[in-house]
Amino acid sequence: MQLSDLQPHVLTSAPPAPGQRRYDLDWLRIIAILTLIFYHTGMIYVSWGFHIKSAEHSLPMEYVMSWLHRWRMPLLFFISGAGTFFALKKRSYGTYAGERVRRLFVPLVFGMFVIVPPQIYVEWLFRGRFSGSYTEFYPEVFKFQPYQDGGAGGAFSWHHLWFICYLFLYSLLSIPLFKWLKSESGQRFTDKIGRLIARPGGSLWLVGLLLFNDVLLGGLFPHETHALVNDWAYFMKNLILFWLGYLLISRRTFWETIADQRRYFLIATVISTVILYSFRFLVDQDAFDNSRLVITLFSFNGLALTWFSVLATIAYGYRYLNWNHRFLPQLNEAVYPFYIIHQTVILLIGYYVLTKTSLGVYDGFLTISLSSLVACIVIYVLLIRPFTLTRVLFGLKAREAQKQPNN
Repeated sequence: MQLSDLQPHVLTSAPPAPGQRRYDLDWLRIIAILTLIFYHTGMIYVSWGFHIKSAEHSLPMEYVMSWLHRWRMPLLFFISGAGTFFALKKRSYGTYAGERVRRLFVPLVFGMFVIVPPQIYVEWLFRGRFSGSYTEFYPEVFKFQPYQDGGAGGAFSWHHLWFICYLFLYSLLSIPLFKWLKSESGQRFTDKIGRLIARPGGSLWLVGLLLFNDVLLGGLFPHETHALVNDWAYFMKNLILFWLGYLLISRRTFWETIADQRRYFLIATVISTVILYSFRFLVDQDAFDNSRLVITLFSFNGLALTWFSVLATIAYGYRYLNWNHRFLPQLNEAVYPFYIIHQTVILLIGYYVLTKTSLGVYDGFLTISLSSLVACIVIYVLLIRPFTLTRVLFGLKAREAQKQPNN
């Protein structure tokens, strides 16, 4: 995929082998984006920082989301790397780079000036920082003062569109690596990876790349900020996942091996999950705050859970979701616009629910998440899908291009 791979049709347009298409990756992308709607709604109702917050929090929801946080975005980065492999099977590198500009950079810029500002406006209203109309607020964007967490700073930000920014940079920065992987020395390296993953549970050992990155950069950049300039540990972690998605999808024998070993990955995921919750229930807050060893072990286990759960998802997806459906192309096309608009919709509806109703945690969560899902569908069907301009701004192919073969 890529967020343009949240971008429609990249995966299904380039078959990985004669007569076969990786429909499972399309289904997994759709599932992951739908999960984001519920995840970001849940952010309103847990103790972690977010743009608007309920006075009531749900601890069970927080436990579920702490697991999802380690799985959802890493899975999308992995699938994005896989989508890049399929895209480059039939595109020159120059064509590919130009397509990334059109499908990632253009929606990013559009989003920063149109999609994200309503989120900041709602947050400022909610926190009492601003009381005027949106028309009065909007010029704040053009002061180009960076937004800061908690609604501080200015009104210029990419907010949740950081994912598109990172994917855009990954796509361009990775071109030299992808060229090398197609060379003789690159193929010898790929052979070595193949020998590793052919061992029982061998793919699990690739977690070492994530652990090495954490050792190298984690101490210097301990917090994920999504702000690029001070986020290098997180930036590199997801770049590694992007590369692994490309590499492990590049040979059909790799897919088969990973699918055949899916039980290893499931067991490893369950063990890491047990350790995650054991930390949360058995280790007190002082140890988390003051013990470097505890912090390191917790971090390492979180990275292991990320990699093992992604492997398990890809393996089981290939085994059970690799089938087509007549609605899959339409769903595939919709997920990218859904990603771009979903958080803005959630915050607008969430602001109304928090300030105008007395709904509690769970009825509020269901009201906001389901209403947001319906609103995203309506916006996509009525305002984005039918028009050439909006299709371009949201990174979709023009209808004429869709109708052409091999697009």
